[in-house]
Amino acid sequence: MKTAVWLYLFLFVAFFDLHAQYPILTPFAISIGAAPSFIGLMMGMYSITHLPGNLIAGFGVDRYGSRLFIVFSLLAAGVILLFQSHVTDPWQLLLLRSISGFVLAFLSPACLALLARLTDDPKEQGKLMAGNGLVHTLASVVSPAAGAYLVAKIGFAVAFTVLGWILVVTAICALFFIKDMNRKLDANKTAEGDAVSSLKKKQLTPSLPALPWLIFLLPVGISCAQGILSFELPLMAKTKEAMMTTGLLFSVISIGALITLSMMFLNRFPSFHRTLFGSVCLALLYFGIATDVPLPLPVMLLGIGMAKGIVLPALSTLLIELSGGARYGRTFSMLSIAFSIGAFLGPMLAGQLRGHVSPYYIAFLGLMIGLTLLPFYRIRTMTPNTHFS
Repeated sequence: MKTAVWLYLFLFVAFFDLHAQYPILTPFAISIGAAPSFIGLMMGMYSITHLPGNLIAGFGVDRYGSRLFIVFSLLAAGVILLFQSHVTDPWQLLLLRSISGFVLAFLSPACLALLARLTDDPKEQGKLMAGNGLVHTLASVVSPAAGAYLVAKIGFAVAFTVLGWILVVTAICALFFIKDMNRKLDANKTAEGDAVSSLKKKQLTPSLPALPWLIFLLPVGISCAQGILSFELPLMAKTKEAMMTTGLLFSVISIGALITLSMMFLNRFPSFHRTLFGSVCLALLYFGIATDVPLPLPVMLLGIGMAKGIVLPALSTLLIELSGGARYGRTFSMLSIAFSIGAFLGPMLAGQLRGHVSPYYIAFLGLMIGLTLLPFYRIRTMTPNTHFS
């Protein structure tokens, strides 16, 4: 499990660096002359350029392993941030964010696939997925406030330079300390695959269950809602002091996720039930924000974080179960594609429709569509009983 420890460490640094940009990108774009609709386009382009990267990662990770994709993603993202520190025009920022979206698309499928390959035990795989969510959340608890504080003290240009060098150094360290686990690479690349006959390979292929495609509509809705939230909250910041407040609100979401991720007993429940329950709670919370429920915004954001802390590791575990113990690269690539599509739709719709309807209604609608079309009967049939004792 030494690989898991190193991977968690580098993931912490990478996620800290990336989440630190959340509360400062929108004010930075406004400072160089970008309109809210253009910011929505920029956030959408960042997400849509994930798609080709996700597709390449899906097959590449299964064929070549995760290590090189992780190193490339971190190194390229760091170099782009160094260039971003010199941006003076909104269109330059749009171009760099689009390229950044492409290179960072390799990171999530590669990391999740590597974690899934560390063990054959479904219970341990579930714990590793929860650990990934925990590391992600720990990094995102303090990073938005840290990013806003950094800009308030040293300005946008120096802040982006510092964040860029952190990613570059992390990539170099990952090159030496992360090792690939090849036991669960695609069947054609395993050691046994070289020894078995072509007839046996043909017999093995049909045994892999087909993933129910409708399940990927739910992550589209989840990321659409998250994209809307990431678009709306920074618009509250008109000054550097207000950026601190926005950064703290993002941190509140992460604290909520940290609370539920720390509840390890939740892993005893079937992943499908956790996914369904958390998604329903998430939809209701966005509906509450849209209808101005008489609760403080930080309380609602804390609830959103807690619901995400239930849904995201459960969804990853559910996909591992449905994948049949193989094709992890392609499985998590499809998950990343679904997240990218939703993250593209969310800010785009919010930027264009926020003058006519609350964007949080759109978030609620996206989540409910994903829940309504979730193939209940098929998932229940294919998912084994995963009550872990």
